[in-house]
Amino acid sequence: MSAPRPNRIRFSLFVFIFVYPLVTGVIYALAPLTTDWSVWQRTLIMVPIIVVAMVFVIIPSIYKHLGRWL
Repeated sequence: MSAPRPNRIRFSLFVFIFVYPLVTGVIYALAPLTTDWSVWQRTLIMVPIIVVAMVFVIIPSIYKHLGRWL
């Protein structure tokens, strides 16, 4: 038998709990460095940071440490 599928609602909640502080922190960290930039330029810098953190840190950590609650 294969492993049971993770509950999407719980997984979404865990992702939100971990990604929200990451996005907020990146915004605060970049704000003083990008005061004269357009929104699209800030986003161009911010999105790769967040995506890499999600793919290589947050999602694997959720499965590893919180998998039994999914």
